Amino acid sequence: MSNAPALPAVSREWHLLSRPVGWPEPGDFALVEAEVRQPGEGQVLVRNVYVSVDPYMRGRMSAAKSYVAPYELNKPMQGGAVGEVVASNAEGIEPGDHVLHFFGWREYAVVDAKNAVKVDPEAAPLSAYLGVLGMTGLTAYAGLLRTAAFTEGDAVFVSGAAGAVGSQVGQIARLKGASRVIGSAGSDEKVKLLVEEYGFDAAFNYRNGPVGKQLRAAAPDGIDVYFDNVGGEHLEAAIGSLNRGGRIAVCGMISIYNDTEPAPGPKNLARLIQTRGRIEGFLVNDHYDLQPQFVEEVGAWVRSGALKYRETVVEGIENNLEAFLGVLRGDNIGKMVVRL
Repeated sequence: MSNAPALPAVSREWHLLSRPVGWPEPGDFALVEAEVRQPGEGQVLVRNVYVSVDPYMRGRMSAAKSYVAPYELNKPMQGGAVGEVVASNAEGIEPGDHVLHFFGWREYAVVDAKNAVKVDPEAAPLSAYLGVLGMTGLTAYAGLLRTAAFTEGDAVFVSGAAGAVGSQVGQIARLKGASRVIGSAGSDEKVKLLVEEYGFDAAFNYRNGPVGKQLRAAAPDGIDVYFDNVGGEHLEAAIGSLNRGGRIAVCGMISIYNDTEPAPGPKNLARLIQTRGRIEGFLVNDHYDLQPQFVEEVGAWVRSGALKYRETVVEGIENNLEAFLGVLRGDNIGKMVVRL
């Protein structure tokens, strides 16, 4: 084993105590202390530097059958994290290396080396590997280019467009030759950001009036692609503005994540017959074959400044839960991360 510096005896980590009904409550969670242990054969010990909080985590707090196992009660929760290796018992990873892994919501993590991906802090800021060059970035890239089959000249509408995924979808569409890029967001400040910084052609605040009416004004010639992060009224509005052969990629439906009753579906699905439209859901996990191409193409855009990104950074593991709740409320601009 490599010589490791002296380690603290305990690490703080967040546990799920009970499954939230509706909006998560602080009493559903606890920040607990756990022993820091040395890595076993083929493992590394990582001091997390940044951890990710994402909307999908709300689904893992439920016991309902889903695409991924629910969080276990009274055990540490999981999520994306990037950190520094402080002890290694694995070939190819040394103390001082930085790795991306999935054991967030805690200060220290023992990780199987096969589940840790080395990242270069010289090539991009560490936090970028959780967002613009990480899972949220690949979600945007795969959802737009593969699931929605974007082609040059398409008019693209993105909901939740100031978030980590949506802001990247709009910029990739613009860089790849969209005829028009429209975004919706939940504040006038975010709308201004979409147009002035991210280069969207039009944007609107969905709180200012019916989404369908605002979308028709922003896209008078209709839309060819809708990237859905919100669901609900946004999805119905997009179907209403869909052009012939239009595609809808369903990434998330944050508007219904905390509902306790089933949300009504779009009332205008028959328009898909007229438009020969298509709705398809997708998960980033199915598209990791695109990662090398994604990192190369998007990494170049980030380095050149062609693609811009924002992060909302919350300080301290003790604020991890509040940061997560902030994502559900839409407090973040760009990717929400917690710096430990």
